[in-house]
This record gives sequence, C-alpha cells and structure tokens, in this order.
Amino acid sequence: MNDTNKLLMIILCVLLPPLAVFVDKGLGKDFIINLILTFFFFVPGMIHALWLIMK
Repeated sequence: MNDTNKLLMIILCVLLPPLAVFVDKGLGKDFIINLILTFFFFVPGMIHALWLIMK
C-alpha cells in the first residue's frame, strides 16, 4: 500500500471505521467486531480500525 492509499485509509478510519475495515479486510470477523465496537462506542471502533489498518 503506497503512502497516498494509507493516508486515505487513515482518514476513512476516523470518519467511517467499519467501511475502512471492510475495504482492507473484507467481510469477516474483523469487520463484525469493528461494527459492534463502532455501534456501541465510536472511539473504540475507530481505534480498532486504525490498529487493523496500521499493522
């Protein structure tokens, strides 16, 4: 992933965490976990998405 794509993914993580996880990882357990975290508490969902994108 080049720098421009990484920056766009980070911005997407801040605005719509589940969408960023879906684009990067697809529809799987990471997406479901992030969707639940974002639905109940937005900040943990954002942190989870950033963690998944950055690793």
